[in-house]
Amino acid sequence: PILKERIWGGTKLQSHLDKAISSETTGESWEISTVPDAISVVNSGFLEGKNLNELIDLYPEAILGKSVVARFGKQFPLLFKFIDAKEDLSIQLHPNDELAQKRHNSFGKTEMWYVMQADTNSRLVVGFKKAITPEVYLQHLEQKQLLDLLQEYPVQAGDVFFLETGTVHAIGAGVLIAEIQQTSDVTYRIYDWDRVDADGKGRELHTELALEAINYNVVDSKINYCLKDNERNICVKNTYFNTNVISLISKFKWTKCKESFTVLMCTQGDFCIYL
Repeated sequence: PILKERIWGGTKLQSHLDKAISSETTGESWEISTVPDAISVVNSGFLEGKNLNELIDLYPEAILGKSVVARFGKQFPLLFKFIDAKEDLSIQLHPNDELAQKRHNSFGKTEMWYVMQADTNSRLVVGFKKAITPEVYLQHLEQKQLLDLLQEYPVQAGDVFFLETGTVHAIGAGVLIAEIQQTSDVTYRIYDWDRVDADGKGRELHTELALEAINYNVVDSKINYCLKDNERNICVKNTYFNTNVISLISKFKWTKCKESFTVLMCTQGDFCIYL
C-alpha cells in the first residue's frame, strides 16, 4: 500500500485495516495505483520489486485483459484506495475526461464509494438539493453558505455512492471508505472549511477551474442493491468499472474473465484465495 498523509486523516487505516501507518493523520492507502510518483510495487515472489507499469508492459493481456488493452493500451485505467476521514474532507469535484485531458493530460475522475465503517452521526455530502445556476453557486460560495445548497446523507456500513464527474461532494468526518476511481489525481477543491495548516496557510482552492466542470443539476448518487450471501450482487455498472458486493459465508467459485482484470477488496473480516 502507498500511504498518504492528509490534513483530515486519522488512524483507522491501522486500527481497522492493520496498515503500518506512521502518524495520526494518515488519510489514504492506495492499494493499486499507476498514478505517477505513486506506482504499486510487487512485494514478494519472483516479480518482487517490479512495479505495475513494468508488469503491464511485459504481460499486457494477461494482467489487463484483451478488451482493456484494446481500449486503453498499456495504461491501467483505475485506482483503488481506502480513505479514513477523521475530519471533513474539502468540498470538491472532478472534471470529466474531455476537460481533464485538455487541461491536465489526464483521465477524468468518475468514482464510487463503499462505506466500510461510519461513526455515529457521520455523513456524506453529494450533489445539489435542487438544480441551480453558476451565479447562485458563486453567490453562496462567496458568502460561505455553499452547504445550504448541498445534499447531506447520513451513512452506515454497506452504503454505496456512485459519483459521476462534475458532482460536488465531500466525505464527512468519521467515515472509512473503499474507493474505486479512474486513474486520476485531479481534484478541484472549492471550499475547505476555512482550515489552515501549522503555518496558518489555507489549502489552494480552484474556484475558476471548477466553474466549467461542475454539474449544477440534481444527481441521484446513492445506490440501492440486493445483498444475497455467496452471490455476486451487482452494485455499480458503468463504462469505467463494474462492481459487485459479495457476502461470503462459505467457499465461492470465481472464474477469471480474460477480457478484463478483476480486483478483490476485503472490506470486512478476511478471506483466502485458492488457485
